[in-house]
Amino acid sequence: MSENFDSALTYTSYLAVDELLKLQRPLSDGPEHDEMLFIIIHQTYELWFKQLIHEFKQAQIALESGDSHYSLAILGRIRTILKVCVTQIDILETMTPLQFNAFRSYLSSSSGFQSAQFRMVEALLGRRDSKMAGHLPLDIQKQIEVITNSNSVWDSTLVYISKRGHKLPIDVLNRDKSIAYVANADVQNVLLELHRNDPESAMVCERLVDIDEGMQEWRYRHVKMVERTIGHKIGTGGSSGVAYLSSTLFNPTFPDLWEIRSRF
Repeated sequence: MSENFDSALTYTSYLAVDELLKLQRPLSDGPEHDEMLFIIIHQTYELWFKQLIHEFKQAQIALESGDSHYSLAILGRIRTILKVCVTQIDILETMTPLQFNAFRSYLSSSSGFQSAQFRMVEALLGRRDSKMAGHLPLDIQKQIEVITNSNSVWDSTLVYISKRGHKLPIDVLNRDKSIAYVANADVQNVLLELHRNDPESAMVCERLVDIDEGMQEWRYRHVKMVERTIGHKIGTGGSSGVAYLSSTLFNPTFPDLWEIRSRF
């Protein structure tokens, strides 16, 4: 049997390294030394967001098929990626406010607020907000609309829990997925019973708590990084900057899993 491979394939060609290294294009005069760091960090974030979307979609398939072990593996990977996203902020914080302001004006109206992929991550995690994508191109809005009309990661988890034999309210399972999920006391009762009698499902739920905590940690570190870099200035994209970012803090992605903590 002959192996099917391209003998001309190299590390550089497989990873498109030559193309990749041409994607960093500083705009400042000189250019300013720290603009390269700023570009590479944010391009890396976009790559991780792409991977998170890839992993979340696969996690949903694993959950809805009832595959506990595969679900645990993917959810664990997602948590590790989020840890890396948080750690990258340590690198960005080596840039002082003066160093950032040396090239900030060249960013014009560009802003992380315009990251379509992060909006997709939020949509997969259950955000249902008509304003979340209104500032993005129409083709991106349509992609996000498809996500917001489908199961979120939590909806897929509820399918998983139901397949494990736990009786969830029918109106919750059949709810309109275009509307944001609201914490449900009946679901919480099922989750308590699940944690006491179904260790495998409980492990899946705890992985989701890990991810929820990871998202909240990333948001907090992001807010503090922005605050230490630009204070309370208006964001480059016209947002209120720190004020807007602060409003996103401490909003759990999976509220039911947090509500049951005091009942164990």
